Amino acid sequence: MVRVIAYHENTNLAGEKFYSLSIQGGIEMVKSKESGNFYATARKTRITTTFDEATCQSLIGESLTGSIQKVECEPYEYTVPESGEVITMHHTFTYMPDELQSAEAAVLAD
Repeated sequence: MVRVIAYHENTNLAGEKFYSLSIQGGIEMVKSKESGNFYATARKTRITTTFDEATCQSLIGESLTGSIQKVECEPYEYTVPESGEVITMHHTFTYMPDELQSAEAAVLAD
């Protein structure tokens, strides 16, 4: 399950306004490579919508079936907001509905 935690107003290349939802997965414990200590985190991503602002606002707190998956991608630079450090990322996070996960598992099993 993932939860809608916020919404955002965006503009496409044609200058048209649209909204996206920020979604967050459940809590995960991750071990720090530097200190060896564990810390709590959660995967987050955005999904685009066809909804108006009022609908997006009403969806905050709603749960969706599925999960947020880590997906390999072309390297890109990311600035860590808290420290300003620029790092190179090799993955992104994407929402995967339960129905798609089940279909992919069935294909892999064949």
